[in-house]
Formats: sequence, C-alpha cells, structure tokens
Amino acid sequence: MGPRAKLVGLGALFALPIVASLVTYFLVRPEAPPTANYGELLLPPKLITTHTFANAEGGRFAFGDLASQWILVASDSGECAAPCQAKLATMRQVRLALGRNAPRVARVFVVDDLRRPASGVLDPFEGTGLALTPRGLTLPPGAGNDRAHIYLVDPHGNVMMRWPAQADAKRMLGDLQRLLKASQIG
Repeated sequence: MGPRAKLVGLGALFALPIVASLVTYFLVRPEAPPTANYGELLLPPKLITTHTFANAEGGRFAFGDLASQWILVASDSGECAAPCQAKLATMRQVRLALGRNAPRVARVFVVDDLRRPASGVLDPFEGTGLALTPRGLTLPPGAGNDRAHIYLVDPHGNVMMRWPAQADAKRMLGDLQRLLKASQIG
C-alpha cells in the first residue's frame, strides 16, 4: 500500500463519524423524551385575571390577596353539578394529601356565570375560596373561565399549569409534590 492510499484511508477514517452523524441526523427522527409531569405546563405563563370578584359573604375577592400561596383554580356554573363537585373534590383531596405542604396551596372556585351556589352545595369543600363573577363582567378565557381544566397559579400570580377537569388525583399530587419541593416561593 502506497503513501497516497494510506493518506486517503486515514482521511476516510476521520470522515466516517461525521458522515455517520449526518446520515443519522437526517434519516432517524428521535422521539421526544417523556416528561415527568402529568399536567400541561403553560408556556409562557400568563397572569391570572386582576378583576375583582365578590365572595360568598358579599365582600370582595381578588386573586392578589392570595399572593403568597400556590392556588388551585376551578371554574364552573354556580349550580355546581356532579362534574363541578368532582373537580372540587379532587382539589380538596390533592391538597389534603400534601400533608405539611398543604398550607402552601389555596383552592378557589370561580363561578363563571351569574348563578349563586345553593346553600350547602359547597359545604363538603370547606376552605375553598369562592369567587363570584359580578354582573356585567365578561371573563377572558383561561383559569377563571375554563370548565374543562383545573389550573395552578404560582405565588406571583402566573397561571403556569393545568390538568383535565377529571384529573387523576395521584398524578396531580405527584406534580404538586415535585413542584413544591423544588420551589423557593410560596
């Protein structure tokens, strides 16, 4: 073997990994790695509504008053039929299951229509804040006006995650536990 053939063989030896990586890059499409979270991260996060609502006693309710806590938010009709009660029950169970971290999380039920909840309907969900939409206020789509999801708002007021209305409580709890463990706020 001559010196020229050795030089070509040596060049081919060094070019082979580059050619192989280019062929792999263009022909083999890797799947996205699975994420650890069950809920959907909302990117970029948007601020929760700054509108003032009424509370059950007739006073004012504003999300800004809960600024030091994480907030689970569900919205539905004031009638709060079975699907609504299921959302509120899931939020209650997940919060209770957080144990010592439970005080870091508040729960809010936004009544997105003008129907006031009947007496006793919300009794099983004691501790859930009630935000009644004032007459004449049209809620924008999102955490305060989406019956298909349960939302999570961070202590800075950013809506940053959501789960389906019929969420798997264990998987939702896992998301919150990881988040609260990693969080330096709230």
